[in-house]
Amino acid sequence: MNAKVLVAEDDPKQAELLRRYLEHEGHTVTVATDGRAALALVRRQPPDLLVLDVMMPGIDGFEVCRVLRRDSGLPVLMLTARGAEEDLLLGLDLGADDYLTKPYRPRELAARVRALLRRTGVPDPRAGRLRVDPARHEVWADGVEVICTPGEFLLLEMMAAEPGRVFTRDQLLRRLHGFGSDVTARTVDVHVLNLRRKIEADPSAPKRLLTVWGVGYKLADG
Repeated sequence: MNAKVLVAEDDPKQAELLRRYLEHEGHTVTVATDGRAALALVRRQPPDLLVLDVMMPGIDGFEVCRVLRRDSGLPVLMLTARGAEEDLLLGLDLGADDYLTKPYRPRELAARVRALLRRTGVPDPRAGRLRVDPARHEVWADGVEVICTPGEFLLLEMMAAEPGRVFTRDQLLRRLHGFGSDVTARTVDVHVLNLRRKIEADPSAPKRLLTVWGVGYKLADG
């Protein structure tokens, strides 16, 4: 499942450029042309990430961010034509997760989006059709929701935050410590085996949750 990105940008040309570039990256993009419309869309169809322009009519990006942070942890990447340090600090103080000043290179914005999605637990669409959503405690594989045990979810969430990174059994085991008195070294292998049955087309030939022999496991990054 691709990441759902909401772009709040009142400049039609800029909005179209953002939409095309992010769709080329594999995301599903919705555009709002003012702050009120952005807030309404967030509440009606919650996205995975909001690209938020500061200078918009009616309700500006700062106020949108302020309102969102009352009850939402939605990742926000703020865009502005103003480069003043005060604006940067205000945006971050209001809860923006990242900040980009215009003019920017589309490749840089795409990289910021990918990094922000990784930090918040939403995989890059190019890493395969697997989505882990820590906020909603959901896992989706090929558009179908996967029901995981709490232990399985903990391990998958940890690996999905850093696709491609190899985690040792000890690192994964420490993630489970305190979860139950019956956790043993074998518990990690059992969870991995069960996860493969749920997220792999062919569990005997995994393409997502991979074994790195002599080290541990990793989630494929592409």
